[in-house]
Amino acid sequence: MLIASSLLLAASLVGLLALVLQALFVRRHRREPPAVPTQSPGLSILKPLCGVDDDLEANLEQFAHLGYPHYEVLLGVKDASDPAWAVAKAAQAKWPHVMRAVLQVGEPGLNPKVNQLVTLSSEARYDLWVVSDSNTRVGEGYLEEIAAAFEDPTVGCVTHPVAGLGETTFGSLLDNLHLSSSAAAGMIAAKHLADRDIVVGKSMALRREDVESLGGFFSVKDVLAEDYVIGQWVTRKLGKRVCLARSPVFNVSLRKSVDAFFQRYLRWSVIHRTAVSPSTYLAQALLNPVPLAVLGVLLHPSALTGFAALVVALGKVCVDVAVFRALRPQPVGAWAAAAVLVKDALLFAAWWHGAFRRTVDWRGTRLRVVSGTRLVPLRARTSPSEAWITGNEAG
Repeated sequence: MLIASSLLLAASLVGLLALVLQALFVRRHRREPPAVPTQSPGLSILKPLCGVDDDLEANLEQFAHLGYPHYEVLLGVKDASDPAWAVAKAAQAKWPHVMRAVLQVGEPGLNPKVNQLVTLSSEARYDLWVVSDSNTRVGEGYLEEIAAAFEDPTVGCVTHPVAGLGETTFGSLLDNLHLSSSAAAGMIAAKHLADRDIVVGKSMALRREDVESLGGFFSVKDVLAEDYVIGQWVTRKLGKRVCLARSPVFNVSLRKSVDAFFQRYLRWSVIHRTAVSPSTYLAQALLNPVPLAVLGVLLHPSALTGFAALVVALGKVCVDVAVFRALRPQPVGAWAAAAVLVKDALLFAAWWHGAFRRTVDWRGTRLRVVSGTRLVPLRARTSPSEAWITGNEAG
């Protein structure tokens, strides 16, 4: 037990050091000067909607006033019975110069978000496309930074770190904290440290010609992590670069429950495990060091192991809160420290779930997720209580 305890505590300390390094890369990335374009090419923002997200009307209002000369926002909805359709039509009526409501045509695949992107891309007026989730807001100069990146012909995709804001419940605090301290920080560190691209579909910009050369969005209609796969194809099939923007986009989460947070990351663990190698998935457990340290103490309780675990826990709280503050304009409340530890415990359970589970229940259909996050239908859902994934968690 002593050897196992020592190994777990050593692993947790290595993980903490990796997170400190990751936080330093976040600070460095945020200090880079903003990119300024020499021209202002037209941009089509493709925004799939499903249901009414937290503060959806305010999110859309911000996209109506981005201050960029030539752009449009296409609001996609699967059908007119979706409550989002009324919101989209109201936005179109209020800002007809920039907003267009578009109903989905057909249902080509198993990924609901991609089904909408197939229709939205066919309606796009411009040749630079920005895939943007409905629950996001952006900072000043968002479209300018995208336009500047595409002035380099070797750039095939622009993506953004994702930070969370707006929480009024503990579940939303967990969600926003994780997106900022883990997802966004991981994107930045992977790019700077290993030149590895992690593309996130909350903000993913592409050239029309590049998407069409890959077979259009239709080519990822049965893929769950379509953003990650497209990013891989841009580099491997097209031989182009992915640009990670300096500024984050903001995921707006106001009233999520703790259970909704946990269910989301149960699904995400399955996606992630099928997107990476087993060795990578195993190594990424190091980036959640507190549960490892706690296990080390349980295997060999002593003053020394307890002190080591305390150092890891305090260090993890400090690093997560510091990154959270660095990536968003909203102040960080006192509950953030406790939220770090709750978040890490839930994510540790989700990690184990992803290690063994290969199915998700998604909007009435049980789906198997196979290598490359490709989807295979299994059976229809028999009871609403079986659903794991609800609301606007489509991609």
